[in-house]
Amino acid sequence: MKEYKYIINGKEYAVNIENIEGNQASVTVNGKAYDVEIVGKAPKKITPVQKPAAPAAPKAAPKAAAPAAAAAPAPKAAPAAAGEGTPFKAPLPGTINDIKVAVGQQVNEGDVVLILEAMKMENEITAEKAGTITSITVNKGDSVMEGTVMFTIG
Repeated sequence: MKEYKYIINGKEYAVNIENIEGNQASVTVNGKAYDVEIVGKAPKKITPVQKPAAPAAPKAAPKAAAPAAAAAPAPKAAPAAAGEGTPFKAPLPGTINDIKVAVGQQVNEGDVVLILEAMKMENEITAEKAGTITSITVNKGDSVMEGTVMFTIG
């Protein structure tokens, strides 16, 4: 299980969420186990998300020839293959409330990709770079843990 770091009132805590069922969670904080009761709307069950197999390393791009005296316009880059590119992870645990894009859609830096509800707040998750959405690994209503890959931009 992955360990997460939280800073609360200036003090750092190492937290492992072992299991959540109903409104009961088993967590370990700084090496000490706790059974936690979740007050309010709790997810029915969260099980650790298995990471997808790592994609094969991309092949090195061929080196560009020296520019000609009269530069021709650069060709457009080929679209990234499905799932290739930069993965974007959940910054905190929460629930996916809405997905604003589709696989294959072009996004610009700052575009809203999805809405993540955490601690009763809706957080707009934006593209940190321009590109094409090559994969979306979550669905509306999914509960995600911090660090869960939510989408990839190629």
